[in-house]
Amino acid sequence: MAIVRYLVDDVDAALPFYAALGFTETERWGPPFVMLAREQLTLWLSGPGTSASRPLADGSQPRPGGWNRLVIEVEDLAATMQALRATGARFRSEPIQGPGGQQVLAEDPSGNPVELFEARGD
Repeated sequence: MAIVRYLVDDVDAALPFYAALGFTETERWGPPFVMLAREQLTLWLSGPGTSASRPLADGSQPRPGGWNRLVIEVEDLAATMQALRATGARFRSEPIQGPGGQQVLAEDPSGNPVELFEARGD
């Protein structure tokens, strides 16, 4: 099983976004930390006050966002985008066609990118 950790600004605000992607809550350690699961993936959401959000020795502050991302394969990209729009999700672009299918980058409420990928049907 793979584990990914995302820093978020507010765990409760992020939960509807990830629920729309099929994640379920497996553990909650107070307001700043939750473990979610989807198939063989465990996702840790760490909010302010968790050890993952503490400043590093050089003074840099861990924060959400960037371009590294979690990829979720979906059967129907348009339907998934519609479900995420209902949570207030923002998309970095319209879907992009590639050789293997189509994809789009959605952002959770803290700006963390999640790539939604629909494989091309043969």
